[in-house]
Amino acid sequence: MAKWDRSRGRPEPIRALNRIPEHDNHEPLVDMREFCPSIRLARDTVIPFARKTVAEMAERAAKRLPKGYYLGLADAWRPFERQQRIYEFMLKSAREAWPDRDFKSLRRTVCRWVAPTDQKAPPGHCTGAALDVWLLDEAGEQIDVSSPYVDRFKAAPTYILGLDEKALSHRMMLVETMLAEGFSNCRDEWWHYSYGDAGWAVRTEASACFYGLVKLAPELYAENERASIEALKTRPNPFV
Repeated sequence: MAKWDRSRGRPEPIRALNRIPEHDNHEPLVDMREFCPSIRLARDTVIPFARKTVAEMAERAAKRLPKGYYLGLADAWRPFERQQRIYEFMLKSAREAWPDRDFKSLRRTVCRWVAPTDQKAPPGHCTGAALDVWLLDEAGEQIDVSSPYVDRFKAAPTYILGLDEKALSHRMMLVETMLAEGFSNCRDEWWHYSYGDAGWAVRTEASACFYGLVKLAPELYAENERASIEALKTRPNPFV
């Protein structure tokens, strides 16, 4: 793994997330296609729903970007079942990549990249509080925030060292835009931001979180789920 500046951002171990009291305020999920006209959907697997306040914050963030830059939504609310599928896929991939490692070691690696579903604190995406976002250009293509790194995981830490000047400028543009609207960033993933969940509480030293597990009518995301299931079938092992 490439070196990164560990003095920036805050670690968020599972034990810390589990200690956060949850007082869900029952704010509804809203359709970001309606609440966030300035945001572009970056994947057909995205279920474009988030808590109302989160959606409003994201729209304000999108409007902050300079002309020619757009906020691309790569992921938002996830049903618990999708979270579990992603976790199982990552664990299977880790076993294939490191057949000699024990389960505890493999789980530690997997949990760095995807929140487990067997803990007290629910995964941020399942609460409607977390968004994965990219920078897009006018044509809807991803703007580079990772050069010279080509491996997604090596480039993942938000404050990685050694980025090209332009990539660093773009990455910090995204980070500063999201933080300015009140989001907190997972320092292990430059694309992951949240507000109001346990991860946000740990990162900001809040005494409690106000978004917990929330559900959505399945018919509202049936097509997105089918796309997600199909995409996972052909997804390469990220650890190889």
